Amino acid sequence: MKEKTNELGRYLTGRYQRLDFSEPAPILERTDNRAIREAILTLTESEARKRGIGKSTLHYLCKNARDGQAFNVSGKVLERLGALQ
Repeated sequence: MKEKTNELGRYLTGRYQRLDFSEPAPILERTDNRAIREAILTLTESEARKRGIGKSTLHYLCKNARDGQAFNVSGKVLERLGALQ
């Protein structure tokens, strides 16, 4: 992404004649599969506390899991949820 941003800057300043965003194609990985969503939604506040997940973190995880849209789960929280799966 940084490389493409630099290319855009060069194009806008006239140093590049052509702009190509097709290469390289980004590889996007999701961290919110169905099993993780279900694990988050079934997690109680006391279980989350035992796993080291704070109250506000649990709130936003549940909110995002219910929305049905893609969301990110940090590596630390994902590790703490891993024991559920």
